[in-house]
Amino acid sequence: MSRTEWSRQGYRGYIASRPICGSRTPQHVQNLVVRDYANRHDLPFILSATEFVMPGCYVVLEGVLQELESLSGIILYSLFMLPDDAMHRLAIYDRVLRSDANLLTAVEDYRISSEADVSRVEEVWQISDTLKQCPKVI
Repeated sequence: MSRTEWSRQGYRGYIASRPICGSRTPQHVQNLVVRDYANRHDLPFILSATEFVMPGCYVVLEGVLQELESLSGIILYSLFMLPDDAMHRLAIYDRVLRSDANLLTAVEDYRISSEADVSRVEEVWQISDTLKQCPKVI
């Protein structure tokens, strides 16, 4: 862990009140997963922020992104909580990287702290998008 990470407040959790990939996970379970991730990686954890239920709403995430200068980063419950729109995601990654912070995902165990990490997770998004278009076998 870098000196910058420890000089900041810690990692803010980010959980959802709406379905993720079509499945609902109770908020208390999401928060347990995020907190466990922080403990397993010895990261200072700050209470999670919960996004509003409306589809496509990222008001709470925007607020957390505005805190980045005082945070080591954000621990998302899942990568798939990010916007479906690739340009919107890229803008989020850019803000995180420019703030010298990290974007972590508890379920997938990804760390986004470089352009190479962004490329890797965007490949995962592309695969996910492709799979959504595949015919379902009945």
